[in-house]
This record gives sequence, C-alpha cells and structure tokens, in this order.
Amino acid sequence: MTPFFIVLLVCILAAILFVFYIYTGRVKDMKNFAPKHWIKDNNSSDHKLTLGANIVTIGGGTGLSTLLSGLKDYTRNITAVVAVTDEGGSSGRLRQEWGMLPPGDIRNCIVALAENDSSLNSLLNFRFDRGELKGHNLGNLILLATTEMMGDFQRAVEELNKLLAIRGKVLPVTTETVVLKGQTDEGECVSGELQISENGYHLAKLWIEPSTAKPLDAVIKAVDEADLIVLGPGSLFTSVLPNLLLRDVAMALKQSSVPIVYVANLVTQPKETEGMNILSHIDWIASVIGRVPDYVLANQAQIPEEFIARYSKIGANPLYLSNREEKYLKSLGTTVIYGDFISIKNGAYLRHNSRSLSDNIIILAEESIEKRRV
Repeated sequence: MTPFFIVLLVCILAAILFVFYIYTGRVKDMKNFAPKHWIKDNNSSDHKLTLGANIVTIGGGTGLSTLLSGLKDYTRNITAVVAVTDEGGSSGRLRQEWGMLPPGDIRNCIVALAENDSSLNSLLNFRFDRGELKGHNLGNLILLATTEMMGDFQRAVEELNKLLAIRGKVLPVTTETVVLKGQTDEGECVSGELQISENGYHLAKLWIEPSTAKPLDAVIKAVDEADLIVLGPGSLFTSVLPNLLLRDVAMALKQSSVPIVYVANLVTQPKETEGMNILSHIDWIASVIGRVPDYVLANQAQIPEEFIARYSKIGANPLYLSNREEKYLKSLGTTVIYGDFISIKNGAYLRHNSRSLSDNIIILAEESIEKRRV
C-alpha cells in the first residue's frame, strides 16, 4: 500500500469523523478553530470550567487517560504531557514504517479530554482486523494523515486538539525521536521501551538518548504557569520517567514553586516494577528531578480477592504504604493522602477511580492557588 493511498484513505476517514459530529449534534463544538477555547456565554458551568485551576499532568498509558477523564469535569485548563517512547502495537509500527512519533498514548488522552469521550472512544479506537491496516486503529491513522498534511507532529496534535474541542490540551513532551536506555544491576545494557519494561525491576540506571533532546516550549510554559503538577498514574519506567528524563523538564519541575503530586499505582507492573514498593517509585522520581513530591495519593481501599488472585499470577501485586513508609515520607516533607481510588472497569480490569482522584487533586490545586494569593 502506497503512502499516498493510506493518506487518502485516512482523509476519507477524517471526513467520516466530521459527519459523525454533525450526526450526533455536536458540530457546534467545532465552530471555532482558534487556539483559545470558546466559551458559551449562556452556560455558566462551561464558563466555570474555563476559570478552573491550571493543572499539568505528566505520564502516559492507560493511567494518564483515566485521570484526565475525571479532571475534565472540573477545569478546562489541563495540559497533558505525554511520553513519546512507545514501541509496541500500532504506534510502534507507525514509528518504524513512517518515522512518526508514537501516537497511541496521545490519542487516548485526546479522547479522554473530549466532551463526549464514550462516543469518540468507539470511533477513534476502532481497530482494523485485516489487510495491510490490520492492528492499526482509526485514531492513530488520523494522526498520521494530519502529520503528513501538516508536515509536523506537534501541529498535527494541536489541530486534533482543536478539531475535537477538548477540555484542555495534549502535548508530546518532545518532537524529537528519543530512545530509553538503561543498565541493570548486573551491568547489562538494555535499550528501548520493551526491554526497559522487561528489566525494570532490576534497573540500576535509566537515561534517554539523545541526552540533549529538548522538550516543547509549550511544555515548559505549562509547567511554569501551573497551579499544580501531577505525575502519574502509570508505568514508572515507560510512562512517567521518560518525560522527566529530559533535562529541561526535570529542571523546570525542580524549580517550580507549586506542589507536585505523585499518584501511586494500584499494583506493581509485571517485570517492570515487580517486587518494588511505593517508596521505590518515589526514590526513582526524586533521583531524576531532584526533589520529592509534595503529596502522594495512595489507595487504601481493599482490592477484591478475585482480582488479587488473578493479578498476582502475572506478577502484579497490590501497592499499599505501611506506617513506617508513611513516617519516612513525612520526614522528607511529603504528605500522604489516602483514599478509595479503585474502580473496576467492565467487571474485569482494575483501574483508578478518576472521580475520587480528581476530587483530591482539585482540592490541592485550589489550596495552591489560595496560598499564592496570600
């Protein structure tokens, strides 16, 4: 299949997306393609969202998109900074065949911030099951087509942000091609997200190449203007840390005067963080950015036994803070906030409760705003 044919096909699919918006009565969301979000003068709730706290979330994968789906009900001023080191699935194939940055996590975050994410989710996540497009989903291909037409991945993401009138914006942390590198405690060098994930539990060092890679100016600007910065939830070595390993991002976080919140994962990730506790996660983050998070959101609700049994078989064990670990974090100046952060998706998957997380994050953001007003 020629590149021209694929771009033509995806352009047609993009047109279908436009018709979909008209059919569902949401074409009004697309009336303004200017960079600033429009405000409905007669809708006080929408106006309130526009005046909400400036929150920067940093991560990738399922964890970040889950959080965003809850935060969007509180504010439009969300900047989701997403890692670009994904090598698997459709994203990996597009990265290898087209030389584009992996679009999968970015697509998921855009869908999560859309006004009606359930409608968009089924459309943009439609996955082809045969032919040369087998394994690809529509959202990734639309991003590919937009990148080809715009000539730039960043502009493509910005256009999709505006097209879907999302509550906030999604940014790749960088538009440079970067690769995760690591060294295990046995001295073995590993390269790429897949190998890092396989060996995360005994990594001694982690870095990114090229080491001179620069984040987007918009990412640093968002961090500088934030009321609150949230790290995670998500895979430690392959979703959260890849963003922080860019020197300018790490420096901006270290120098930020606003609180940094770390959302602890519910369970360990097979091989990647197997055998690690929450403190180990925080140690890695602190070693990269030069400061410990000001707050840690940690689940204290009991995970159903059936999920513990099933997840433990693959090396995913519950993550809880002990009293000793909490006291240690307190000695470092970190406040632990406990909650029931568990949600069961489709009766089969353990996920964070986006509403409960968002409630706590918004409270912290409002406190941050009040403190800086004094």
